[in-house]
Amino acid sequence: MKCIILAAGYATRLYPLTKNKAKPLLEVAGKPILNHIIDKVEKVDSIDEVYIVTNEKFTPSFQGWVQSYQGNKQIIVVNDHTTTNTNRLGAIADMQYVLEEHGINEDLLVLAGDNLFDFELTDFVHFYQEVKADCVTTHMIHDEEEMKQTGIAEVNEAGIIVSFEEKPSKPKSNIAVPPFYIYQAETVSLIKQYVKEGNNPDAPGNFIPWLIERKPVYAYAFEGLCYDIGTIESYNKIQELYRGE
Repeated sequence: MKCIILAAGYATRLYPLTKNKAKPLLEVAGKPILNHIIDKVEKVDSIDEVYIVTNEKFTPSFQGWVQSYQGNKQIIVVNDHTTTNTNRLGAIADMQYVLEEHGINEDLLVLAGDNLFDFELTDFVHFYQEVKADCVTTHMIHDEEEMKQTGIAEVNEAGIIVSFEEKPSKPKSNIAVPPFYIYQAETVSLIKQYVKEGNNPDAPGNFIPWLIERKPVYAYAFEGLCYDIGTIESYNKIQELYRGE
């Protein structure tokens, strides 16, 4: 299994903190957000390579981070060669870029580089191995404004996603889908097809409604919280939460 960490955004809503620093390299509880994520990736034995896809501006920062990395995974920094928020590729196009540049045709764990989470990736991978199908993570949220800022799914009794909408104005459920996914090797070609058809390449959740029309996608319902670091306010809140642990 390969892992792709999405880190090619410019995080303009977090300026000035991210004007010259990539969001995944901002510190929470004394270490970069990326370290918190990698600590969990480290526990997944089946992952042998981790691809951090970023932009021209922050490639040197991530390369510097890799040089100081002490873990046992092979980490490759991929420069998508975009230079501004205006010409960015979008998360799904970035996935496709990595897949094509590195000839990847294996199972794939995809993670956002700016989300912290309580659950263990090992549990998510075990679930994937049991259902033998593409999987997304889900958890329940109860704040309607929060629902409008994330992916929202409907799930049937078998645990399969039957509908999905990214940032809905009228959420159909309170089942949120944060940006953590596992795709089968056979789905890799579908990611490429999705982009080449001209579909929305931006938020990674946009791929899900297209995918569920073609094959079953299971929901892994995790316990605990997930923290999306999108604004200065959310970053400050997470700093306080982690400081209190």
